[in-house]
Amino acid sequence: MSVSHTVGTVGPGAQRTGRPPGEAPLRRHPVHLRILGKNPLGWLFSAPYLVFVLVIFAYPLGFAIYMSFFDYFFAAPGAQVDRPFVGLANYAQVFTDPKVIQSFGNVLVFLVINVPLTVVLSLLLATALNSVVHARTFLRVSYYVPYVTASVAVVGVWLFLFSGHGLVNRILGPLAPDPSWLVNSHLSMPTIALFVTWKQLGFYILLYLAALQNVPGELYESAATDGAGKVRSFFSVTVPGVRPATVLVLLLSTVIGANLFTEPYLLTGGGGPNGASSSPVLVMYQQGIEQGHPGYAAAIGIVLVVFVLIIAFLQNRFAGGND
Repeated sequence: MSVSHTVGTVGPGAQRTGRPPGEAPLRRHPVHLRILGKNPLGWLFSAPYLVFVLVIFAYPLGFAIYMSFFDYFFAAPGAQVDRPFVGLANYAQVFTDPKVIQSFGNVLVFLVINVPLTVVLSLLLATALNSVVHARTFLRVSYYVPYVTASVAVVGVWLFLFSGHGLVNRILGPLAPDPSWLVNSHLSMPTIALFVTWKQLGFYILLYLAALQNVPGELYESAATDGAGKVRSFFSVTVPGVRPATVLVLLLSTVIGANLFTEPYLLTGGGGPNGASSSPVLVMYQQGIEQGHPGYAAAIGIVLVVFVLIIAFLQNRFAGGND
């Protein structure tokens, strides 16, 4: 017994598409639509930011990577200067230079103090400010003022407070450290960490205040119905509710802290005493600008970028930023 199969007739000019008869042929979009999408106007609006990222971030980073493989030297435009290729020699020097290693250790101490303090204090203060009824605007502005105040002006106040004969030492009396805070090899970096935490706290408080507006009030009512007090509601409702903001605060405080420069440069006269408050960015400035070794400074910068990326990845991983 034979089984006959019905096959569509294909004429001389017909195309064999491999699709069942009657199915609409696949339409290939024009090239410009496949590249720009159905709404090319979006590229026009995003073009300024794209140019900004390329010019301000991508190009300098690529040029820094290029410089790090050469014994680079800045020269006048058009001048012919020998810039020999040195391969990984600059990176080898980074990992053997005691000053660079010390600066990375210093910034690690800074981050260990600054980042937890920033997260805890900004969340606590934001929660308190969120529940304030009277003088709310005044209190919020008060915490934000140090952040927008010029660092040079604020540094003058801290030098007055923490100098050898400053107000803090006068209050402490015999308990005051000797040598004083900013000239003490053990206390200079913690003092800078406290200064940066205080100065930038207002910015992170605003981030948490914005996040607290998205925590449903019904959750607090349910927690109160179940007998939870303010402390239990804080840890069971507030902390989980602002977790995305916490991840953001962790990342921002880490990136900003790792790029520490202004505070040690102004407070301790350039990383003193004996490099105890130096930072990688400060060492980059000293090597690249003051001592004329921009290739080596670029290598320090690339290592710093990798260092920050590793810490940021670990923070994002363990803080639950992927959920």
